[in-house]
Amino acid sequence: MVVRRHGRVGAAVVTTVGLLVCGTSVTGCAGGGAAAEEARSGTDAVEVLHRAAAALVHAGSSKARTSMEMATGGTRVTIRGEGVYDYRDRLGRLQVTLPKDPAGTEEHRPITELLAPGALFMKNRGAGVPADKWVRVDTATLSDGNLVTGGVTDPWAAAELLRGVRSATYVGRTEIAGTSVRHYRGVADLGLAARSASAANREPLQAAAKGFATAEVPFDAYIDDQGRIRKVRHRFSFVNGRQKTAVAVASTTLLYDFGVPVDVRLPEAGDIFVGRIAEQ
Repeated sequence: MVVRRHGRVGAAVVTTVGLLVCGTSVTGCAGGGAAAEEARSGTDAVEVLHRAAAALVHAGSSKARTSMEMATGGTRVTIRGEGVYDYRDRLGRLQVTLPKDPAGTEEHRPITELLAPGALFMKNRGAGVPADKWVRVDTATLSDGNLVTGGVTDPWAAAELLRGVRSATYVGRTEIAGTSVRHYRGVADLGLAARSASAANREPLQAAAKGFATAEVPFDAYIDDQGRIRKVRHRFSFVNGRQKTAVAVASTTLLYDFGVPVDVRLPEAGDIFVGRIAEQ
């Protein structure tokens, strides 16, 4: 995997199963092994989830598909994204598709987003931004830590949120896109996640811990036998700054095709828009 990085930015886990001492009965050994695996998966749920981010670094990269559902009052919208992410260099590129206007009459051009340590770059950001320019956002200044602002949750941030798990339940085995996975359910604490996160994510997650309506984030995570996240769904709650009403957000991240080549080129200084962004 070759990753070329240009421009500037302001800067496996394998779930082990305990050995089962079997008797002379072959049937008894097989059945006991399965029972031991499930029991251990439940006992070690927190440990498995804490190590999920490290497993992604070991994998190197993946493709990603995201879905963010927002609901406030009687309005519900869904924003979708698709792209690639490099977990070693913390670089990603996603194409984000916005929903139609409520009347269904206006189509929005997809937004290209580049994810980098401490920064979010957006192209086709909207009114007031030239078509050839990028908007740069310092993620540490966002009250949601860029878990919601970009319309997607940064895949690395989604993984590091699991470092904040205090307790979790092993639900059982299932499949994601034909891959056998373990399903875990629990609640992550943003404050703990921030303290345990890598340096680039520490400040954004600290901002989210203060900015969200609650620092507790319910989740469902699906982990494969190499300890990698295949799917994670977080449920956030924050207060809309304009309307002062709570907004419920369900953010789902799917990861697949691990080890794919990732080439992310960050914008040069001259390609970044420095004017005022029109209100949307």
